[in-house]
Amino acid sequence: MKKFLLLALLLCVGKVSFSQNVLSLFNKANNFFYYMEAGKFDTAHMYFDTAEQAKVSPENLKQIWISITAKLGNVKSLDAIQSKIQGEFFAVTVEGKFENDNQNFILGFNKSEKLVGFYMPPKLAAYIMPSYADTTKYQEKSVYLDTKDHKLAAVVTTPKNVNNFPMVVLVHGSGPSDLDETIGTNKPFKDLAIGLAAKGIGTIRYVKRTLLYANEFNKAFTVKEEVTDDALVAIAMAKTIKGADLKKIYLFGHSLGGMLAPQLATLAPELNGIILAAAPARKLTDIIVEQNKYFFALAKDSTEAGKKQLDTILKDVGRSKINQLGNMKPDSLIIGLPASYWVSLNAYDQVATAKKLNKRIFIIQGGNDFQVSQVDYNLWDAALNKKKNAFLKFYPELNHLLTPQTEKGTSAQYQIPANVSEKLIEDLALWIKGMPITK
Repeated sequence: MKKFLLLALLLCVGKVSFSQNVLSLFNKANNFFYYMEAGKFDTAHMYFDTAEQAKVSPENLKQIWISITAKLGNVKSLDAIQSKIQGEFFAVTVEGKFENDNQNFILGFNKSEKLVGFYMPPKLAAYIMPSYADTTKYQEKSVYLDTKDHKLAAVVTTPKNVNNFPMVVLVHGSGPSDLDETIGTNKPFKDLAIGLAAKGIGTIRYVKRTLLYANEFNKAFTVKEEVTDDALVAIAMAKTIKGADLKKIYLFGHSLGGMLAPQLATLAPELNGIILAAAPARKLTDIIVEQNKYFFALAKDSTEAGKKQLDTILKDVGRSKINQLGNMKPDSLIIGLPASYWVSLNAYDQVATAKKLNKRIFIIQGGNDFQVSQVDYNLWDAALNKKKNAFLKFYPELNHLLTPQTEKGTSAQYQIPANVSEKLIEDLALWIKGMPITK
């Protein structure tokens, strides 16, 4: 079992795109394919780590390339387009366009910028509009969130022929994300915007800064830069939407966004309430530990070597539970994130912050969520179930993307088209409008 497969962050397909040296990795990925296309397989072979060179020969590379071009045709273009940290490795996505079809490749580099492998990810199915979508009931407008140094594309979705409608700001989970929070073939934020608009509720969704300004995140930063600053700008924008009821501004936080929602509520007094969807009640370190143990159990690796590897990984993850820098540099990386980030996140107690709020709170958790589990829901429940301003509901069938599933499974679920639960959207609309919901 590869170590980088075990090191899942909070939103495992959306890890923050920090670069060791993005341009260098891109150049090496592009050059590797240049030599493959040119038939210079001995030179392409030199891009591999020494250990991998012993496993893959130039002749193997030749046969692989012959197989690829026999199926896809001659190359039209091959360009590196994205780099993400995967545990101790860097995953570079290369967009491939061929005569017969398009095919992306993912190349894994180690810290020495040597190849440790590459593969062709399966092509994703197309996003499917939810059955509850009704384009006659809503309209969308492209806008920008303007901050001091950033301009983030956003979409405002509002109901047609409705006055004094509530507005909801959608705040993403961990890592870089587009405005639909696209994960695999799923677009949960788009589903939410469409579903809520059909029920007379407006939304704002925006591209996350870590996606558009990835190069700013190769140094020390905190959750303030990743999430808080832009979410507050979006909340301020919600108050300017024509037809919106200024007394009904809400925030929907997903995953990390839900974890930070209580803090955002203290910083934005204009919020009437917050919705925490699949929100950790524990420290992020604890969530990552639980994820690793879950994947290790799924792998059914009972060997001593496997157990030792897991112990090593968990020890590495445990380094992230720091409350102060001490002698550590702010930009020192701990499982792919700077020490300054961990300190800022660990200094925050989301449960204690939520308990002090007088605003309305709605806690949502899915039973088939392998990223944030029922353990967190139970902690929220224990802390808030006696508060009149809080309502909690557990949905046994929902996964982390709030889509109905038959089992917990893995991130492979995210490659299959699915939509946010219609029942959940109905409940959200009822709660936002102050109407009763059945448990």
